[in-house]
Amino acid sequence: MKKGHILGLGIIAIAIVIIVSMLGDASTYESFATAKEMKVKGEDKAIHVVGQLKKGISGEVEGIEVNENKTSFYFMMIDNDGTEQKVFYNEPVPADFHRSEQVVVIGAYKSEEIFMADKILMKCPSKYQETEVNTAGM
Repeated sequence: MKKGHILGLGIIAIAIVIIVSMLGDASTYESFATAKEMKVKGEDKAIHVVGQLKKGISGEVEGIEVNENKTSFYFMMIDNDGTEQKVFYNEPVPADFHRSEQVVVIGAYKSEEIFMADKILMKCPSKYQETEVNTAGM
């Protein structure tokens, strides 16, 4: 076999190993119930939970508690299964957090009552959404 063929096969083998190892890190969207089951089983792998912030009747976000030094905060989130959960994030409140339509928290349970988020991803209302356009005389 030529050296070029051996080198090519080596590169392909390394690429396959990298791809397979990355598939193990891929995460799907889960619920708080699944995250709690993982905690009970002793797994502390970070997972993605998708949901919305808890809002009152008037549409205002409820349940946000910012710590005195404003470097961390708690908030209430409702996942897609309807489970309400208190979430802790050890960073300042992100810009436009109150306006987000959907929130994805990446983290795990560190205690039975609080989900610890390592990252927060937000889907905010789009400025490109269609609005009603009134045209005169048409």
